[in-house]
Amino acid sequence: MTILYHLPFSANCRLVRIALAEKKLEVKYIVEPIWERRNAFLQVNPEGQVPVLCIKDNNYITGSTVIIEWLEDTILTNSLIGKDNNFRAEVRRIMGWFNNKFCHEVEATIVFEKIMKVFMGKGTPNTNILRAGRKNLLVHLQYIDWLSKNRDWLAGDNYSAADISAAAHLSILDYLGEIKWRDYSYAKEWYARVKSRPSFRSILLDKMPGLLPPKYYTDLDF
Repeated sequence: MTILYHLPFSANCRLVRIALAEKKLEVKYIVEPIWERRNAFLQVNPEGQVPVLCIKDNNYITGSTVIIEWLEDTILTNSLIGKDNNFRAEVRRIMGWFNNKFCHEVEATIVFEKIMKVFMGKGTPNTNILRAGRKNLLVHLQYIDWLSKNRDWLAGDNYSAADISAAAHLSILDYLGEIKWRDYSYAKEWYARVKSRPSFRSILLDKMPGLLPPKYYTDLDF
């Protein structure tokens, strides 16, 4: 059986979960508390990070980007990167933007302070770090709004891993009530289309004990 070790509120894990659903691959999901540094998991991935995909014969694929590429090479239907070389390059560029730049500037600040600190028992959020993360978030939302205004999907004419990556990150910020969608009408329309896909449904069901999302969070018409 294929197994994914993940965290529900990790954007890179959500990216992989959505991609697996798009590829219609049956997977068993196991939540891995990476802060516990379990020896059994470190033997699988010495880096101690998720996502990690376990396929047959106990072969392990680590990292969201590597897993996406493996899925594309292994399951040829429902391509998430496309066939055209220029489109593929743009998909990878935008994925890199969110998995690196967005993750460093936004997820590592807002999401870490408001969610991961709770799981790790590291105290209350630092307001200065939150303020910096929220300022960074505005820049990224403006960029998504611009892409959504000028393209059918973020990387071009077709839905792709670029859209999944961006939406995976934004879904967590949306859960935290950090996005003022009324200020980004094009991004909102794009996110509504991604959000309405069947592959996104399980993501919207994730809940964090003691922290409920805004009422509109699961609404497709928000």
